[in-house]
Amino acid sequence: MPAPKLASLDLPDFGEPTAEPEFTRDFFRGRISRLQTRMSAEGHDAIVIFADREHCANLVWATGVDPRFEEAILVVIPGRKPALILGNECFPYAETANGDFERLLWQHLSLMGQPRGASPALAEILAEAGLEPGMRIGVAGWKGHEDDNGDFDPDWLETPHYLVEALKRFGTVTNAALMFMHPENGLRVINEVDQLAAFEVSATRTSLAVLRVIRGMKAGLTEYEALRALRFEGPPLSVHVNFSAGPRARYGLPSPSFRVIEKGDPIVLGVGMMGALNCRAGFVARDENDLPDGIRDYVDRLVSPYFGAIAAWYETVGIGVEGGALHAAVMSRIGDPFFGITLNPGHLIHLDEWVHSPVRRGSKQRLASGMAIQCDVIPATGTPWFTTNIEDGIALADEAMRADFAERFPEGWARIEKRRAFMRDVIGIDLRPEVLPFSSMPAWLPPFWLDSSKAMAMR
Repeated sequence: MPAPKLASLDLPDFGEPTAEPEFTRDFFRGRISRLQTRMSAEGHDAIVIFADREHCANLVWATGVDPRFEEAILVVIPGRKPALILGNECFPYAETANGDFERLLWQHLSLMGQPRGASPALAEILAEAGLEPGMRIGVAGWKGHEDDNGDFDPDWLETPHYLVEALKRFGTVTNAALMFMHPENGLRVINEVDQLAAFEVSATRTSLAVLRVIRGMKAGLTEYEALRALRFEGPPLSVHVNFSAGPRARYGLPSPSFRVIEKGDPIVLGVGMMGALNCRAGFVARDENDLPDGIRDYVDRLVSPYFGAIAAWYETVGIGVEGGALHAAVMSRIGDPFFGITLNPGHLIHLDEWVHSPVRRGSKQRLASGMAIQCDVIPATGTPWFTTNIEDGIALADEAMRADFAERFPEGWARIEKRRAFMRDVIGIDLRPEVLPFSSMPAWLPPFWLDSSKAMAMR
């Protein structure tokens, strides 16, 4: 593999979305059918999904409803229509979704101080939804407890105590999160082409938002002023915007402030909408001469070896690849403690930013067609060299899925083909045929944000 270098290169315009996939009533019925088949095979008589604003991906997958202001509870039982239990404000809002479900009002899901007099006890609502004594009930919230070996504890429940206690009146209760989130075969891990096309639209939006901020960067702007370039269009976010320059940037997660951005500052920006997240980090500088004394070897010391690991990640990822092989492709290059890579070098993404990750040391879990995966390798050096970062999304699609994508979603497919060509011909990264880059700044890493015409390349 050639040595990475900083080069002058032109990031092309890959186009912007003018439409997005629509998920029909029949589409959601198909998902519920697959869920009912899976739950029966795994020994569940009922599945109960709990969701709130922060943790709604399982519910959105099943119904199209993303609860706002309130929590929501879905009861799924084979042979009957799912029942969606909602509070005062989400009860009418749920009519906007295309999922196939009946609505039940339980006002105790509503905000405090709102009317509650029209609701019976939760146990009565659950019985109306179809629960009966003696059932084996699986509860899916947003995570479960795993040990370092990946062994899952089905008795560890993170969902609210009031719900678990009410469910126990009807039978045994276990954690069923892996039904949706297992890193090899979860229902939200192996995606339909429609879902991948929707993720591509989201990733186009988020990556272009990050790109606009980098290209518009100037010393002397406040962090708030710099983010005016995001030009948000209103889609639901999966995370708060992470943006900071200067001393707070080392933490990665802070929100923007009125702090004035100064030349020589470290800087980081992450933007996530449902189905996508893009992040970049570097310095507010034109070149190494704007950096503080002592770290003017920033590109050679940190960015170049990091980018070599990113290139290896992209050229390794593919259908059938073990997660351990992808981990090794990165850590064999930047495993030295200086780089501070502590989190998984890659993870699965869905409507939530992190579903699970098969990318762990020694993992035998294999990547599969339909997966949406984040190239997300974060050096936390804890030194004046700060960090560098590429976080972009890809999907894996076998030949049949690629043909379906190209036929049904030609606008998104054209962007994907242009990105693949850019990565190959300009950056020098050769992707396997099944790797579909969703970011409109694919593998584009400018270390110095005041001159984004220079970025890393392998050729």
